[in-house]
Amino acid sequence: MPRIARMLVHDQKTVYHVISRTALDGYPLGDFEKEHLVELLKTLSKQYFTEILGFCVMGNHFHLLVRIIPDQYFSDDDLRNRYKAAFADKELYDGQIPHYRDKWSDLSEFMKELKQRFSLFYNKRHHRRGFFWGDRYKSLIVENGETLINCLAYIDLNPVRAGLVQRPEDYRWCSLAYHIQTGNKDGFLSLDFGLVEFGEKDADERRRYYRRYVYEAGGFKKQGKAGMIRREIVDRERKDNFELNRMRRFLYRTRYFTDAGVIGSKEFVSAHYQRFKDVFISKKEKHPRPIDGLAFYSLKRLSEG
Repeated sequence: MPRIARMLVHDQKTVYHVISRTALDGYPLGDFEKEHLVELLKTLSKQYFTEILGFCVMGNHFHLLVRIIPDQYFSDDDLRNRYKAAFADKELYDGQIPHYRDKWSDLSEFMKELKQRFSLFYNKRHHRRGFFWGDRYKSLIVENGETLINCLAYIDLNPVRAGLVQRPEDYRWCSLAYHIQTGNKDGFLSLDFGLVEFGEKDADERRRYYRRYVYEAGGFKKQGKAGMIRREIVDRERKDNFELNRMRRFLYRTRYFTDAGVIGSKEFVSAHYQRFKDVFISKKEKHPRPIDGLAFYSLKRLSEG
């Protein structure tokens, strides 16, 4: 069956949740490989027109929450400076500017370079040839605000769901840990947290609020049920100024956060469906579907390909 064309927005800032899995058996991404993938992500995020909102690198896949910024937000001098930083002070000629404007504002180009460069590194390190990554990466469009913070929390809770750690910030290769363990070294990650939409201007307060949100969304671990933050841990964090937030039981809603195509308010999902309806194989009209227990809608794509 033909696969669906990717839904990419080129004329406005757009947030995407991206997931890519390896083609190899087991868990080929060890500590060293995870560290290298994060470093590649840091390097390319300074080159491409992006804001990295969140990430999590697991043993056989990674998640990325990235805002792609259209090229009109950048001057020719911005491009020249990024080019010099990326290519050891080489000059960017005027005739090359249109090419790099298109390339550095394109999610597909960003992911292609990230995955190709990592594959070369991995194959050289492990003395092998062939594909490292599996099928093409998945991506869905994420609305700013409440939907974004839900998606970001879902990403940071991956190692808790997998039973690798009890607290998400104890897992070195996720965004919440990067904020807390390194103090967001080099300004790698955006301090948006989906909270700017709510008028919260102080970055430290946004970080604290987001961490509280993750704990409330991730608790509680029930008896005999793995993959949740234990009640005593959440209670202990509440004593450090966590206010009781509305519990969001979305830890296992993988389908919505990875395969929904678009997530956000009913109006947001409807608008993006109308924009991209021609890319779907089935021409039957689709409608936003409410996600039970969560305050947003999805555009499911699983039946399409």
